[in-house]
Amino acid sequence: MTSTLSGKVALVTGATRGLGRAIAEGLAREGVKVVVSSRKPEACAAVAAEITELTGARTMALPLHVGRWDDIAPAVARIESELGPLDILVNNAGIAPLAPDPLELTEALYDKTMEVNLKGPFRLMAVVGAQMARTGGGSIINISSIGSQRPSAGEATYSAAKAGLNALTQAFAQAYAPEVRVNCVMPGAFATDMSSGWDDHFIGLVTDGLPAGRLGVPKELVGMVAHLAGDASSYTTGAVIPVDGGRLAVY
Repeated sequence: MTSTLSGKVALVTGATRGLGRAIAEGLAREGVKVVVSSRKPEACAAVAAEITELTGARTMALPLHVGRWDDIAPAVARIESELGPLDILVNNAGIAPLAPDPLELTEALYDKTMEVNLKGPFRLMAVVGAQMARTGGGSIINISSIGSQRPSAGEATYSAAKAGLNALTQAFAQAYAPEVRVNCVMPGAFATDMSSGWDDHFIGLVTDGLPAGRLGVPKELVGMVAHLAGDASSYTTGAVIPVDGGRLAVY
């Protein structure tokens, strides 16, 4: 059976590592032409080449700092010129600095956290959403976090930004409706390169009482993203969906 995503064009931000890398490859395996984006040109080029080699899909490397407002529209125009109009946007780029003492958090780090996690996705949704509405529609998927609903003191700024992203999801689901659908996925703890340094004790703390009893694996998030990107979810918009092994169900 041919994937309903085959031939579509997707931009995945923060796509050179972790869940973003898995999402980019997963969409490529569905026949999507994937734009691999992050701040580092070398990493973008390397990952785009790897994904093409693994999947045979066409890819494009796009160095982009999502927090730079004025860079967004030219980047989207370049994608449309080289691959065609975007059908899928995955707002995955983010940073999660810890600041156990709120008084010690610098203004610069606060601003950077908001810039990457909230301002960038806002501008991307505005520019890409307008393009999608003009060219026949599309699907935007924001990657938030269960921290947006269960914040810890140390991740207050990150959690606030992700809570804002949840709100933007619902607002943008209205802004370009009905042509453009906008949904949000809230991951819990996943086994990626970012968690590879966790020791058994810390993993035990993370998974203790978790209904799934383990960390997630990236393909378990990729499946949800692919679903939201495709025709099977055509009546789903404005949804904020946890993919967290049941964490939000128990505390």
